Amino acid sequence: MIGGGWVVGVAFWVLAAVAVAGGAAVFVVDSMARATYALALSFVAVGIQVILLGLNYVGVIVVLMMVMEMAIMAVYMIMFMGMNPALMPMSMVHSRRWSLATAITVFAVLVVGIVLTPWPTRSGAPGADTTVELGRALMEGKMLVMIGVSAVLLTTMVAGLVIALPRGRYDRLGEDLHRRPPADPQPGGVGR
Repeated sequence: MIGGGWVVGVAFWVLAAVAVAGGAAVFVVDSMARATYALALSFVAVGIQVILLGLNYVGVIVVLMMVMEMAIMAVYMIMFMGMNPALMPMSMVHSRRWSLATAITVFAVLVVGIVLTPWPTRSGAPGADTTVELGRALMEGKMLVMIGVSAVLLTTMVAGLVIALPRGRYDRLGEDLHRRPPADPQPGGVGR
């Protein structure tokens, strides 16, 4: 871990607890929006842990990618469900018995694989700057694709919101923003 002694160690274990609690909360909370926020919290905690381990580039990438992924998920929830259904109580677990059996089986297979795999020994020495080497390995031949994909994702998010929310605050509240109560397209919203 990065130098800092017991403070970094405590921060690491607190973040570990937050990551596990956030991951568990995904299956405990009662709405898709809350599950999305819980998953984002879990991934951010893991990203900060990776930074504490001295892998700054990978940690920042984990945080950025997971936050953007959760933002895209929230946009699609609003686009296809509307904001009210995304916040309405619902079970986030389907086929409870089969899900539990599958999770236990996969966990057992992964543990057996980890324990029984003959892990290779290191050959060669790491480069002088491991961050630069990792960046080259991850992005060298794919940077143009990543730039293109990021523009497409941003366009998709904006278009999804425009399609999902054709009425804005001016339609709801009138041009002078004084219409009371607001004319909401779905009952049960802000204007109830």
